[in-house]
Amino acid sequence: MASVEIVDVRKSYGDHEVIHGVSIPISDGEFVALVGPSGCGKSTLLRMIAGLEEITGGNIRIGEKVVNGLQPKDRDIAMVFQTYALYPHKTVAENMGFALKLRKTPRAEIDQRVRKAAEILDLLPYLNRYPRQLSGGQRQRVAMGRAIVRAPQVFLFDEPLSNLDAKLRVQMRAEIKELHQRLKTTTVYVTHDQVEAMTMADRIVVLHDGIVEQMGAPLELYDRPANLFVAGFIGSPAMNMFKGAIRAGAQPFFETKDGTRLPLAAAPPNSDGREAVYGIRPEHLTLGGDLRCQVTVIEPTGAETQVIARLAGEKLIGVFRERVTAKPGDMIAMSPDLSLVHLFDATSGKRIS
Repeated sequence: MASVEIVDVRKSYGDHEVIHGVSIPISDGEFVALVGPSGCGKSTLLRMIAGLEEITGGNIRIGEKVVNGLQPKDRDIAMVFQTYALYPHKTVAENMGFALKLRKTPRAEIDQRVRKAAEILDLLPYLNRYPRQLSGGQRQRVAMGRAIVRAPQVFLFDEPLSNLDAKLRVQMRAEIKELHQRLKTTTVYVTHDQVEAMTMADRIVVLHDGIVEQMGAPLELYDRPANLFVAGFIGSPAMNMFKGAIRAGAQPFFETKDGTRLPLAAAPPNSDGREAVYGIRPEHLTLGGDLRCQVTVIEPTGAETQVIARLAGEKLIGVFRERVTAKPGDMIAMSPDLSLVHLFDATSGKRIS
């Protein structure tokens, strides 16, 4: 195992720079998720760690070694892709052991490593089957097993669950996390799904347009997003946001563009009249209170009910454990948990402490 250090890394295609001086330290044994929308640079960054993309500037270290000029095969990493990339004419055992065969590893050692990986991934009954005889989840396990048998210093995952259905994604998510807890191998995991990142990673790096917006523990990003982008990206459904101004005084409040008053527990120092954005997560709203909203959609999911309404001319989403009997067009009252309200500067988008 080894640490990974990304130091001021840049990537350009001609005159167009897509990664702008990114620095990310990853500790030995840590599980780090790179998340962000399509085109943010997360897969490009992963491919640079793997050696599949050249680095325009900066350094990447694996352990104590700068690997900028090393070929992928010399970096002691194993990569699991979105597509399983299995040989259709080889059995599960042959697919898992193929990289070791190319290294001319003794047959007995290959068999031992393949069997050990198959035990970890619950693949022992399938070792003599071909990929066409497996489900999507089983094929993804084989791809993971192929990485495990190499005993690399670092695992790299590039959206490995994107091709699976929703139920199987949840199952595989748990299996990958359990695998990491067992092997303790340094892991870099790329995904556009922030729920995957929140549930699996020790630390999340949020990327946007080739820069790091914020990095930290999952709940740190959820509880204290550094800016509007992170606030809107982390959390599902996304945070409700309203533009307006802070009104300080004996009873501070936030005034939206149309004059609607949203409650505040306290106003930041010297903030009276400051243009800002008021944020509240859907799950931090409760039924009842002073905010009168008009219901547009009710979405019952069983355990929860999602209410989409209009407030101050904007969409407001609330998620409640209670059953909601209101119908579209009805007025409904909600109130925010004032200890969980977020304020962001209207110009810079940065969090207001």
